[in-house]
Amino acid sequence: QVQLVESGGGLVMAGGSLRLSCAASGSIFSFNVMGWFRQAPGKQRELVTTTTSAGRTNYADSVKGRFTISRDNARNTVYLQMNSLKPEDTAVYFCALFQGGYDYWGQGTQVTVSS
Repeated sequence: QVQLVESGGGLVMAGGSLRLSCAASGSIFSFNVMGWFRQAPGKQRELVTTTTSAGRTNYADSVKGRFTISRDNARNTVYLQMNSLKPEDTAVYFCALFQGGYDYWGQGTQVTVSS
């Protein structure tokens, strides 16, 4: 059983910053992939960024240079630093963990960027 708990969403003006956190608990493998996805109203869920337990990262083109993912393996926690936020970044952000052929998801946290 794996549980993911996100925190850090909120309302911010365009150009501002937010930092999301996601803490994983339960049976966590030493090798896994953690990441962030987002879903805007009326749109499909999309990849934002992922990181492996070895620190290899991947970003969607739309967030490259603005968002940074990092992780603390000792705490099984992943962070998403979001800078230069745009109204189009408004969405529910979901944390995900992939291991052993399974995927686990957090409950989501709302990020709203006002223009």
